[in-house]
Amino acid sequence: MTEKFETALVHAGRAGTKSYGYVNPKLTRGSTVLYPDMATKLTLGKRYLEPVELYGICGTDTHFALEGAIAEIEGGSHCQVVGSGLAAITMPLLAYLSAGDHLLVPDSVYGPTRTFCGIVLRRFGIETSYYNPMLDEAGLAALIRDNTKVLFTESPGSHTFEVQDIPALARAAHASGVKVFMDNTWGIHHFQPFAHGVDVSIQALTKYVGGHSDIILGAVTVNSDSDWAWLRKGSLELGQYASPDDCWLALRGLRTLSVRLRAQEQAALSVANWFSQQSEVARVLHPALPSCPGHNFFKRDFTGACGLFGVVFQERFNAAAVVKMIDALKLFGIGASWGGYESLVLPTTGTISRSAGTGVFEGEIARFQIGLENTEDLIADLTHGLAALRAG
Repeated sequence: MTEKFETALVHAGRAGTKSYGYVNPKLTRGSTVLYPDMATKLTLGKRYLEPVELYGICGTDTHFALEGAIAEIEGGSHCQVVGSGLAAITMPLLAYLSAGDHLLVPDSVYGPTRTFCGIVLRRFGIETSYYNPMLDEAGLAALIRDNTKVLFTESPGSHTFEVQDIPALARAAHASGVKVFMDNTWGIHHFQPFAHGVDVSIQALTKYVGGHSDIILGAVTVNSDSDWAWLRKGSLELGQYASPDDCWLALRGLRTLSVRLRAQEQAALSVANWFSQQSEVARVLHPALPSCPGHNFFKRDFTGACGLFGVVFQERFNAAAVVKMIDALKLFGIGASWGGYESLVLPTTGTISRSAGTGVFEGEIARFQIGLENTEDLIADLTHGLAALRAG
């Protein structure tokens, strides 16, 4: 029997309802693993691709439980948990790419990903080209070189929420033997990466899986033994590791992921639709709304949305006025992360970096994360904030 998402979240990574013991898996901390004899050590040492406790950095039962659960959610076969969402981006790139290789990255990518490509990968002799995230299959195919090894995708895009045509881009990449990586943090559960041509799916577990703004964690999932071999080997060679305490907290957060996602999706849609009706707003960058680039791909490929979106204000409002609006809000914290239970806001216009000529919008942009507060209270607070925007 194939379990539904909600059921899998409750039961994944647990011993089972008919097993004696506590409901939650135990927390296992450790570095050194003792073996009964040398024959056992030599035999087990060759099994680093399996969930076997060999040494602390290879993982404990706590890591393996979380990795199995995330692989199931993503629709993959193997998962490697790492210490942060950024590590989940950088580790597979370092593990797969070599000097002389070429990488394609969307112009709308998360800022630290761009920084890593421009500084670290460049220092190692790996060239990065940035492409328009709204390219079609033919447009992307024209950018692929003989030495292009990875197509990186992020859908929706960071800050400006462009939804990419992942199946078409994957077809173009695979026709030239190029691997497709995707930052799928926004689309957790709502986008099945491997069903749409992705080879490597990346999650910042810091966000919705943790759910409480108190852990830093990332995950990389693949769906083939060959991809798992280079990913796992590269992870161990790079010394990637995640705290078992954070893994245990992520497992706990995972159990309520479904109800939080559903509540925050509905609340965010209510707030986004409200914003779209305000005269101060030029457009709302929520993938579920027609005003967002790539909305048609969202309708085709996603089963739902999360609670993060952008708002483009009318051109007459400058950056200082947007700051006054944000400072006037009482229920929205000013914070860089998202996916927690609390609502957040950030002005993003000044933080958007582009090099391929994309990301031009009517006015100043702010990014909103909608939490679990009462929606009417949030809209009342935002009404007060828009008054400050007009006065600014």
